[in-house]
Amino acid sequence: MKYIHTYFIGISIGTLSLVSCSDSNGKADGYGNFEATEITVSAENNGKLMVFQVNEGDALKKEAFIGYIDTIPLALKREQLLVSKDVISSKSQGVLSQIAVLKAKLKTANINKTRTENLIKDKAGTQKQLDDVLGEIDVIKQQIRSVEIQNAPVVNELKSIDVQLKQIDDQIEKCKIINPINGTVLTKYAEPDEITAFGKPLYKIADLNNMELRVFISETQLAHLKIGEEVTVKIDAGDAMKDYKGTVTWIASEAEFTPKIIQTKEERVALVYAVKVTVINDGSLKIGMPAEMWLKTS
Repeated sequence: MKYIHTYFIGISIGTLSLVSCSDSNGKADGYGNFEATEITVSAENNGKLMVFQVNEGDALKKEAFIGYIDTIPLALKREQLLVSKDVISSKSQGVLSQIAVLKAKLKTANINKTRTENLIKDKAGTQKQLDDVLGEIDVIKQQIRSVEIQNAPVVNELKSIDVQLKQIDDQIEKCKIINPINGTVLTKYAEPDEITAFGKPLYKIADLNNMELRVFISETQLAHLKIGEEVTVKIDAGDAMKDYKGTVTWIASEAEFTPKIIQTKEERVALVYAVKVTVINDGSLKIGMPAEMWLKTS
């Protein structure tokens, strides 16, 4: 009986030592709340919301078409620019035709110049004939330059209209409301037929499939933690705790004072490091939900 009693005492001591080593005296290694990267989608143009197909709780795909802002004023302005471009182009065409006629004359004058030079070589022409041809060539070149100078403002005006057309096309494209990420709509700020403005929020969306638990750890715990390490995350589930696998994705490079909402008055003066743990959401995790982090090396 003495041997059996000693045996059980040994087992009890070993069990207690293992428990105290594994559960850190029953306390988690970190406490915090779940977060998600929230994106506020805003209007990129002014006007009336013609179509806006969004409801809170909707699961949206990336690049999904949500709706659009009224584009009629922009479309009318675009048509007006196209008409102005046609008018200016007709003026430019007239100038260009003048240049074409002058260039044809210049070509003929150059041919006459070559012929006159050949006649002089054969002693069948005079220097005066060549001088007359050269003078004619100079006059035609000056006329071409003069017409090109007159055409320069027209060309610049056409380039300006092209730039304005590109700006209008960009504004029309931005009237489309395109969802930026895969996620769930958290809040809806606008309704169809409302007048919106550039930068006005339309809805808020977040990817709830991967939640982030933000916890704070002490300097002594920091030595046992590194980015990429797997940890256990626990949440309240009735009378028990529900476990999740988590991965450390970020550790603060600088210490900060413990937030007041996390620790007791005595511990609030301590310096801690913020840590983010990514957890795959099975649908139970919500933004702001409290949770515990347990290191597997505890």
